[in-house]
Amino acid sequence: MEQAEQELRGRLDEIIGKVEAYQPSVDSDLIRKAFDFGFMMHAGQTRKSGELYMSHPLEVMDIIAELRLDSASLAAGLLHDTVEDTETTVEELAELFGEDVAFLVDGVTKLSKLQVNTREEAQAQNFRKMIIAMSRDLRVIVLKLADRLHNMRTMKHMPSHKQERISQETLDIYSPIAHRLGISWLKTELEDLSFRYLYPDAYFDIAEQVSKKKRERESFIREVIKILKELMSEHGIEAEVHGRPKNFLSIYRKMQKQQIDFDQVFDVLAFRIIVDERHQCYEGLGLVHNLWKPIPGRFKDYVAIPKPNGYQSLHTSVIGPQQERIEIQIRTAEMHRVAEEGIAAHWLYKEGKAVPDQDDQAFAWLHQLMEEHQDAEDPHEFLESVKIDLFHDEVYVFTPNGDVKGLPQGATCLDFAFAIHTEVGHRCVGAKVNGQIVPIRHELSTGDICEILTNPNQKPSKDWLSFVKTGRARTKIRNAVREEQRERSRELGREILNKELKRHGTNVRAVERNGKLLDATLQSRFHSIDEMLADVGYGNTVPETIVSKIFPPEEREEEQESKIGQLISRITNKQPAPRGSGSGVIVDGIDNIMVNYAKCCNPVPGDDIVGFITRGRGLSVHRRDCEKIAHLEPERMIGVSWGERRSQTVKKKGTNSVNVRVYCTDKPGLLANISQSFSDSGVNISQAHCLTTEDQRAVNTFEVLVADLDQLQGAMKKISQIKGVYRVERA
Repeated sequence: MEQAEQELRGRLDEIIGKVEAYQPSVDSDLIRKAFDFGFMMHAGQTRKSGELYMSHPLEVMDIIAELRLDSASLAAGLLHDTVEDTETTVEELAELFGEDVAFLVDGVTKLSKLQVNTREEAQAQNFRKMIIAMSRDLRVIVLKLADRLHNMRTMKHMPSHKQERISQETLDIYSPIAHRLGISWLKTELEDLSFRYLYPDAYFDIAEQVSKKKRERESFIREVIKILKELMSEHGIEAEVHGRPKNFLSIYRKMQKQQIDFDQVFDVLAFRIIVDERHQCYEGLGLVHNLWKPIPGRFKDYVAIPKPNGYQSLHTSVIGPQQERIEIQIRTAEMHRVAEEGIAAHWLYKEGKAVPDQDDQAFAWLHQLMEEHQDAEDPHEFLESVKIDLFHDEVYVFTPNGDVKGLPQGATCLDFAFAIHTEVGHRCVGAKVNGQIVPIRHELSTGDICEILTNPNQKPSKDWLSFVKTGRARTKIRNAVREEQRERSRELGREILNKELKRHGTNVRAVERNGKLLDATLQSRFHSIDEMLADVGYGNTVPETIVSKIFPPEEREEEQESKIGQLISRITNKQPAPRGSGSGVIVDGIDNIMVNYAKCCNPVPGDDIVGFITRGRGLSVHRRDCEKIAHLEPERMIGVSWGERRSQTVKKKGTNSVNVRVYCTDKPGLLANISQSFSDSGVNISQAHCLTTEDQRAVNTFEVLVADLDQLQGAMKKISQIKGVYRVERA
């Protein structure tokens, strides 16, 4: 154990020496203190490999040193697992090492105490926390990338299911972030390590193929480097030239995309020409194109139009020596430093700033990432939109004012509209691309000039989600559609509840004014009346539940018995005073009594009807020829008739449910004729049940909606005249 500790301390001295080379003023005392504290807190803990746990934070610190970060970041690298894996608190770290170190450690610490239902939800919440922290201090994400890289380097000791899960997450999220930060070497290593564990067969196959041709490839690289150096020197351009094979994952992706074997992948090699001045990039490009034939469509100018992360370079592919396809990148030494080191190339802490300004173009994506996805409620939706926005294949599109917007490959005019402003996206009806009017789903290409056309009456549509590509557009469209659905549901809920309240002689506005609606809402565990109304509109809450809170059962029963008592009294004393009830049925002398239409006989306007006074459920209306009447108490029977208002309303649309039974022969086409007869009579079929018998006959029962008795009888008469129909009756 002592020997292992000595080895770790020797490694610490080595890394501190590396840091002192780029930052002589490094606070080595703070770093050693952090190591001692971490070593003490992780005492007794080992990694899956059997090594002392402290070996991991030490190697994370080494990666942070490669990225040339400051003393606080190096100390945080040594302490990054103490809060998550030991009894240490963030407050203790702040007291011992300062607020800066404590904030960085907290930023990469998982929300382990959070109550979540799924792994995906936990992943979303932890990543959301990290985004918020890194928007305040970029060192948080660099620290997390260093932690992830070392974990990927030592992944072989993990079980296979964890290897796959962690590798997929790395490929989806952390590798694209490294790309966004412009740290190309870290991005490449994360990609190849993920590739190794996700597709081991393909990885080792490509590795073997590359290894077989190693000697031949190295000879070819030397030949091309010599040609390019001589070409630049002949024209007075001092240049460094480097050659390398592309990383394994990029080779695999090309094989998959083009459905080809390794032997058919020609541009496996990439060369880099590094010059002194910007204008020499274009001079060098002209010389290369003059020497070797360029491949059409393979030239990209990231010097004039840099990537959002600040990356600048000219890219071209040519047919080189031996008719081999090769990729060539041309950039200045400063551009090369930015391309390799990314954020570290112009590290912001030299100026004492922990986060880039809002208008810093190189890091505008970071603020955008935080703002656009903080409203996403669904974990799956959140991770999906973040992955889309981190995806590295991009197109660069200009506004009419000359501003450039970076968008994912395949992005549409609508994505561009949302990139400008949420309201511009909401009101987008079309666009002009390079002066030509195009639809909102038109896909954009690098160099396009896009002008968005809007209409103040336009509203976001759910259909838009089928073609937008950016996470921002998806999140904003979903939020707008949900809000519109909520508003419609609130209106519907108000209408449904109002209808139910009218049966009790009141309405929503009245119970809202007297405070009863709010009380009922809170009793039902809703936060607001709007939330309750929306839930009623969605169909999740039945209106009777809310009404039962406004009018408790005992209160409603007293009210109904009082009304029924008045009714019986009027009958007994023979005091007719007809008035129309709220239902449209004329009842002797009392209004706003609950009226129900008996399901046993389904009366419709025009039927001869009679009323039965129930106990606690108001008035039940039956057809006078209903068989059930014979079994009811005669003293509670009452004469009723159809009101004029009811008759006028129902004639506008069929709202009365009636069952019609049709006896007929079982032959093709007859059912269609019956349905057509209903339709011709203006009767809507809501349900049908068809039964055939052994003697080739059929009994069809239809539940239909009619306006009144005349309409029903007209439909039945038409059906009875159809050839093959024996009998039509009201069931």
